[in-house]
Amino acid sequence: MPTRMKILTFLSSFFTSLGSFIVICSILATQAWIRSTFSISDDISNGNVTVSYGLFRGESSQELTQGLQEPNKYFEVLAILSESSPRILHLVVILFLVLGLFSSLLSSGFTMYNSISNPYQTFLGPVGVYTWNGLCASFTLLAMFLFVGNTQSNGLSEELTQLLYPTFTRKGVTHQYGYSFWLLLLVILLNIVTAVIILFYQKARYRQKQEQRKPMEQAPRDGILF
Repeated sequence: MPTRMKILTFLSSFFTSLGSFIVICSILATQAWIRSTFSISDDISNGNVTVSYGLFRGESSQELTQGLQEPNKYFEVLAILSESSPRILHLVVILFLVLGLFSSLLSSGFTMYNSISNPYQTFLGPVGVYTWNGLCASFTLLAMFLFVGNTQSNGLSEELTQLLYPTFTRKGVTHQYGYSFWLLLLVILLNIVTAVIILFYQKARYRQKQEQRKPMEQAPRDGILF
């Protein structure tokens, strides 16, 4: 039966791992990843187009100072993109987040299992918790970098705008990342906290073992033999 200290420690890690899982689910479900605003013009129109989207869905709107304004458009990101590098990178971002979701789920399972049992010297113990949290944090960080690269350097927002408004000429763009994107940092933080909690537990357990060993080492040799 695990000690009270171990139960409390791994239950705390379970809640942080579960929090990471829930946050990734919300990140995948929401569309407030990025908001891109373009200055546009054509023969009769002039103004701005704003495209905001997440991993799966998005919305675009116009603010024209001249010309006839169209109603807001709603679109599916993967459905509207052609077979191009922005679409491929976007799929890779989704894949990394799904892998991170799977890793956080396994971390939750491992921490809960450790709170009710003692598989300490196996992969089901702290080593497994470190592994799954490290993988989740790595997948999340890679997803962040790839998404930024896809929007800033690979022209994901530009391609979406071109497909939505093919007749407009774009003059400039500004990007603003939304809360869904910044929640990725919270996922990484929760993974770090989970690992730190287990690390402190291991250090405390090691110190306890050393203290229990000292009386035996300091006892007279004759007394031990007797």
